[in-house]
Amino acid sequence: DTHGKVTEWNAKSTEVSGYSREETMGKHLVNTFIHLEYRSSVSEVLQNALQGIEVANFELPLFTKAGKRREVLLNATPRRGDDGSIIGVLGVGQDITELKQQKTEALRIADDLGRIIETAGAPIFGVDIHGRVTEWNLKLAELSQFSYEDAIGKSLVSNFIAEEFRLSVGHVLLKALNGEHTPSFELPLVKDGEKKAVVLLNATTRRGPNGEVIGVICVGQDITQINAMTAEQQRVADDLSRLIDTANAPIFGVDTNGMVTEWNRKAVSILGYTKDEAIGKNLVDTFIQPENRKSVSDVLQKALASKETANYELPLLSKHGERYTILLNATTRRDAKGEIIGVVGVGQDITELNQVMAEAKRVADDLTRLIETANAPIFGIDVRGNVSEWNAKAS
Repeated sequence: DTHGKVTEWNAKSTEVSGYSREETMGKHLVNTFIHLEYRSSVSEVLQNALQGIEVANFELPLFTKAGKRREVLLNATPRRGDDGSIIGVLGVGQDITELKQQKTEALRIADDLGRIIETAGAPIFGVDIHGRVTEWNLKLAELSQFSYEDAIGKSLVSNFIAEEFRLSVGHVLLKALNGEHTPSFELPLVKDGEKKAVVLLNATTRRGPNGEVIGVICVGQDITQINAMTAEQQRVADDLSRLIDTANAPIFGVDTNGMVTEWNRKAVSILGYTKDEAIGKNLVDTFIQPENRKSVSDVLQKALASKETANYELPLLSKHGERYTILLNATTRRDAKGEIIGVVGVGQDITELNQVMAEAKRVADDLTRLIETANAPIFGIDVRGNVSEWNAKAS
């Protein structure tokens, strides 16, 4: 209202902030819910709106009840009574916290990419659609003996390519400008008529934010570090694949439709179904008993909604009719973009453990009955001498 007190607080505001409608109504918005360092700017926006000046796309930093910062893109509009007088402000916003994080990440990646190009141990250059140099990194400057300042804005073919190779290099660049990738072509670099280096390059089309061709980027053959990184990533992927397959614990995976995508050797050993028999089958419908299907489906659906489940006892029936109990952790599986693509279940066979625990309980129960019904007085005391056992005969 005109005093800055909250009069509206919808369900989305509650979801974003963590404050319920009851907790906010009648409270001063700025003094209660805005961090001290932002109160002045938020107050200014509200005052402008109270004077009839609408404010669009104001980024409102909002701290949740749990102390987390959320970014809300806000339109502040004057609210008027029946007589047209301003009686408050209505703020309609959009939670852009994740969007800002994505934007920040995109900028960070762009900065990282710029630094990688500049400092890479491989020669990298770029040209625009007219063949003029737009990128020229330190390694290429070292190899060609032309500095960044010497190269930028100059025609690549006319200034840095030996005459006998200009036609072929020009053809490669033209192909890349038409969207055709050229791998591994030799680019001789010359200075003052003298060949300084021959670089083995890949020419790739460079595109703008709307997908339009804006030039060509070329990366040279000296990619030892990149190859090492690729080999390391492949090694990690191979190690992980071997770990999953050879782990001494049953591991399975399903996609978003519940179809099996992973089935390791331990799962084969326990259940008797080979990997070929399991892959592509519906986990619940094929391997879970009817009476347990709903609870197992609930666990999978929770994991597909990012709610992971730990220590769930999963009853399984083997191919040969034997019953097993697997203590399972169901974890959400995501792709490189963070999209949920399925569930990975890592388990522990606790069938024997359950049997041992059941037997131990049976023995304990038998012992209790034996003590209680023995035809001899039996009593027990603890370390302080207090009676802890007193059977019927003692009574």
